[in-house]
Amino acid sequence: MPVRLSPRLAAVVNALPLRPGSRVLEIGCGPGAAARAVAMRLDGGHILAIDRSAAAIAQAEAGAAEEIAAGRMSVRQVAGEDFVLQPQEEPYDLVFAVRVGALDGRHPETGRRMLQRIAAATTPDARLFIDGGTPLRELTIPRA
Repeated sequence: MPVRLSPRLAAVVNALPLRPGSRVLEIGCGPGAAARAVAMRLDGGHILAIDRSAAAIAQAEAGAAEEIAAGRMSVRQVAGEDFVLQPQEEPYDLVFAVRVGALDGRHPETGRRMLQRIAAATTPDARLFIDGGTPLRELTIPRA
């Protein structure tokens, strides 16, 4: 069943450089519409949608039952600045976030912590995108 996206979210999803087998992390997924749209485009890949809100995760889980059952998507309640890979969890090669204050400059200290967590949970050549460009802006993932 196709996901109904706002024009803005559709532009974001369409602009992501998805490849077959991509491992994608969405930070601040809300009800999960963008994550579901990404999951439908993945061929052999996986998207993990995270949000600090239990209500948002419950909505995302309910709306994405088919994608979750198929193994293309999973959800986890965790704040981006607290995210760590679980044992045996493979790192991600693509990260995106829409309207996440820690990454768009509204909360700089939280943003620094979140970027460190992203760096620890991604492959060396991973890419990070946020909204605010046309339609995306790429941020540099800090590497030690």
